[in-house]
Amino acid sequence: MDFETIKKDAQSSFMPTYQRFEIAPVKGKGATLQDAGGREFIDFTSGIGVNSLGYSHDGWVKAVSNQAAALQHISNLYYNSAQTQLAKTLCGRSGYDAVFLANSGAEANECALKLARKYSFDNYGPGRGTVLSLQNSFHGRTLATITATGQEEYHQYFLPFPEGFRYTPANDIALLDEAMTPDVCALIIEFIQGEGGVLPLEPEFVQAAKALCDEKDVLLIADEVQTGIGRTGKFFAREHFGIKPDVLTSAKGLGNGLPIGACLCTAQLSGVLSPGTHGSTFGGNPVACAGAKVVLDYLTDDVLRDITEKGEYLKAELEKLSEVEFVRGKGLMLAAGLKNKKAKEVAAACVEKGLLVLTAKECLRFLPPLVVTYDEIDKGIKILADVLEQ
Repeated sequence: MDFETIKKDAQSSFMPTYQRFEIAPVKGKGATLQDAGGREFIDFTSGIGVNSLGYSHDGWVKAVSNQAAALQHISNLYYNSAQTQLAKTLCGRSGYDAVFLANSGAEANECALKLARKYSFDNYGPGRGTVLSLQNSFHGRTLATITATGQEEYHQYFLPFPEGFRYTPANDIALLDEAMTPDVCALIIEFIQGEGGVLPLEPEFVQAAKALCDEKDVLLIADEVQTGIGRTGKFFAREHFGIKPDVLTSAKGLGNGLPIGACLCTAQLSGVLSPGTHGSTFGGNPVACAGAKVVLDYLTDDVLRDITEKGEYLKAELEKLSEVEFVRGKGLMLAAGLKNKKAKEVAAACVEKGLLVLTAKECLRFLPPLVVTYDEIDKGIKILADVLEQ
């Protein structure tokens, strides 16, 4: 199908929930895509931080294909080895003791919120179910996770929103302490606020917040849906901050393109969600788990160091561009502020020239596949430089 046919059929069939760029990719390899007309694009988005191994990774394709040919779904009423192998590996690599497998980041965060409220109910009874989150945060698009999101622009249209959520500024420990009233059961944070503009939290705030949570027996939930699975040069971004949250959520890059989410917890919390209190029909799907296991096996210490070095290289190349005012972030999760141009207009112009980039607030956002090569980085930077000079 040619692009115009694809576009026309899409516009006539879908709810108009997305503002799509003028491109219809059909295949790719590594960090390079090809559209229906044969045009090539350097991809600095990886499907919004999802395609961690890029496109058509040989080992991932083989594992997914083999699992699909053997057993595509069995439900969580039965054991299956693909799911179990992933859970064991994920717990071992992350340092956590138990995991619930879901289908997305929002679902993983929903699990974390339910876990926190039930832990509090089990230990303190009713009336202690309030969840604190940070202003400028983003935690998903379900009613609960969009309510936990600390951005007013998302709190429209869908009233009434669930009760029991409050917001406090990032990096202000005094106001966080004030917000931790006796009804609070959890604090959920992103170590780097991705949709909020790729804004890293201050390490001192994170460490003080963890100490405050421990003091008050308030669970600290880390939303690592975007920052996890090697994205920042560490297996999880929590390692940059020297703490271990009580609960940690993951998704996006874990599946390399197949829907999967994970809610990890410490041993103390491992039995809180008992049979019947939570579940999922598709969560832990064998095909998705087989693909995710390849991702985890790929992320060796050497690969994580390589991701850090590529991130430093990309950051340095971005900082050379005269239109770029600043670059922030960690590893291959970066944002660039522009001096004069508008990020959304630049992103659209980049597509026309053969480069896919994202935006976050007023910044350009870069989440290339973790396997991106230096040659692909150089090609992408050249395209971006040409667009910025126009």
